[in-house]
Amino acid sequence: LEKGLDVTIFFYNPNIHPRKEYEIRKEENKRYALKHGVPFVDCDYDADTWYKRMNGMEFEPERGIRCTACFDMRMEVTAKYAFENGFSCFTTTNATSRWKDLDQVNTSGIIAAQKYEGLDFWVYNWQTDEMTLRKYQISANNKFYKQEYCGCAYSLRDSNIWRKNNGIPPVMIGGDSAGLGTRYFENPEADAAEESQEVVDQFFKDALNHFDNDNLKDKVESRREKLKQQYEGRKKNINNVSLNNW
Repeated sequence: LEKGLDVTIFFYNPNIHPRKEYEIRKEENKRYALKHGVPFVDCDYDADTWYKRMNGMEFEPERGIRCTACFDMRMEVTAKYAFENGFSCFTTTNATSRWKDLDQVNTSGIIAAQKYEGLDFWVYNWQTDEMTLRKYQISANNKFYKQEYCGCAYSLRDSNIWRKNNGIPPVMIGGDSAGLGTRYFENPEADAAEESQEVVDQFFKDALNHFDNDNLKDKVESRREKLKQQYEGRKKNINNVSLNNW
């Protein structure tokens, strides 16, 4: 805003579960928009469509193909709205979090923007130490609600498994108390430390191994075996289309 940009907040997050968490996060966005006189677009809570698109990827690890599909869906809707309403550029707060793969987020945004002439996705490294601390300073100054997981039901499941393995209380939805740390952002330095690169890297290392959870591992292997049987005998050849039987 200080640089004279015409900013609008477009809130489209059908992945957030449960609905109570979705409403809390949306209201925090609306509160910040109102404070700064920024237009706020409240998109529908399109959860049913989101679950349909994630079908078959319920047990994929964090930062895997399910996250790509989730980013794709949200970027596509955002890009369409931006183009139809005269915006030349859009970006996402997802790119500010070290809990997200920056290349994964940016790729979804770039692909979505390419469908519309004159529309660009703003690529920027928002995850530097300086930007991370700045983010938490703003959050503390506004005493924002501190979300304890990415947002979707599968992230909530995996976060609680990881917490249990590390002796941390489960995620709390709403209320005045959090499962870990404070309910609201209060200390920028302490909050930034919770998102240190070391903490984030360890979480995703554990995620790739499904948090040593036998139940999750069994479901992943079962899903892979079903897909193997489903696609057995199918061929796809980019050099000789006559060999394709898809």
